[in-house]
Amino acid sequence: MLSQPARARHYVVVGGGISGLAAAHRLSELDPHARLTLLEANNRLGGVIQTVRRDGFLYERSADSFITTVPWAINLARRIGFEDQLIGTNPDGRRAMVVHQGRLEEIPAGFVLMAPRDLQAVLKTPILSWAGKLRLAWEAFEPPQANAGDESVAAFAKRRLGVEVFERLVQPLVGGIYTADPEKLSLAATLPRFQEMERTAGSLTRAAWKERAKQNLQGSPSCESGARYSMFVTPREGLSSFINAIADRLPAESIRLNTPVTSVARSGSGRWSVSLHDRDEPLEADGLVLAAPAPRVAPMLTDLDASLASEIGSIEHAGSSVCTAAYRTDQIARLPRCFGFVVPSIENRQILSASFSSHKFAGRAPDGYVVIRTFIGGALQAELNNLPDSALRRLVSRELQELIGVEGSPVFWDVSRYAETMPQYHLGHLDRVSRIESRVSRHVGLAVAGNAYRGVGIPQCIQSGESAAQQVAQAFGITK
Repeated sequence: MLSQPARARHYVVVGGGISGLAAAHRLSELDPHARLTLLEANNRLGGVIQTVRRDGFLYERSADSFITTVPWAINLARRIGFEDQLIGTNPDGRRAMVVHQGRLEEIPAGFVLMAPRDLQAVLKTPILSWAGKLRLAWEAFEPPQANAGDESVAAFAKRRLGVEVFERLVQPLVGGIYTADPEKLSLAATLPRFQEMERTAGSLTRAAWKERAKQNLQGSPSCESGARYSMFVTPREGLSSFINAIADRLPAESIRLNTPVTSVARSGSGRWSVSLHDRDEPLEADGLVLAAPAPRVAPMLTDLDASLASEIGSIEHAGSSVCTAAYRTDQIARLPRCFGFVVPSIENRQILSASFSSHKFAGRAPDGYVVIRTFIGGALQAELNNLPDSALRRLVSRELQELIGVEGSPVFWDVSRYAETMPQYHLGHLDRVSRIESRVSRHVGLAVAGNAYRGVGIPQCIQSGESAAQQVAQAFGITK
């Protein structure tokens, strides 16, 4: 534990995305008399989170919502008086579709990622052959595998559900979340819930049936497919309003934009020395949270701890692009009433998924219009991220025309690119994170946070930031 300084403590948070903002806000709660500085390399806060208002439309350039089955985002919203700004998904259309032989088919009711709650719906679906359906039905009798170790999502899904269910349902659904290769993705690091379902119930099917029975007893039967859409919320005015609400709770003078950090070190006084790109003199701090993206954090730590820098730098990342377009509804011949669709890699198409934002949340488009966000790239089609905007627009236009009958030009296009922003939780990821946390603990008053470690969703990023803040504050004996 560090000794109490006679002057006011100074905390520095590097990175103004949701993790860094959560860390800064938590530090201000834990140590309200301390001085706080948040350093962001870009000209705005929020990282990849960015809401756009345009000609009566509202859309997100990256994440569009967060889940409430874990508490960290909703708790933060409650603490800053923002909870009343949150809205749920539209009750009508809480389902997803999947491309099957060039056509959109509804994902069987009750099938959520890997959990089949309704076998009757599965038996009726044209997505699977009879062999695939029978193999899925057998899952309830498939014995659990003891000591499977760090199993890939693909290996687990094929073992429990069969190859066809993996290729036609699991792979596109998981790929839509992580933009990853499920053959490399660690189940324990990404979807531990399903690992636990096998362990406790012996079967994903039996565990899903128990969950369904419990919901029925509570009077909340669910026919959702693809994801638990009823559990998702978003701010009425977009996620940027949540970012702004957190930032507004910080001292105005604490936020410094356009301030890249080049390296961190221990100063002669034992404090943290933070070297800035545009200053000769480093910034000194008592406590330091590095909440910038992992590829930027690694070089900051090279001189301080080469092993730590190497471990963080070894976390692979994938890029993707999001093409947002608004159409009149009469331009779409086969507009489905759902929240979106996913595309299996075996379909050999050039998009990962598409989301109908204006179906999903209220207030996203004027009457008679629809906002479609199409996702391209990811780990399995990385080369598509290098296409120029014009080529991406043509690609998306072609895919949407073939799949849902879009005709003519949209009201607008918006192409957003995210190079190396989605961490890939490959096999061995949790062991790597444990090594990172062990090495960080050797540097008292230092913590790291962000989506590269223990979760990519907004709630997990908030938890990461708040945990980092508490770790730093504990160095000074602050434990509340």
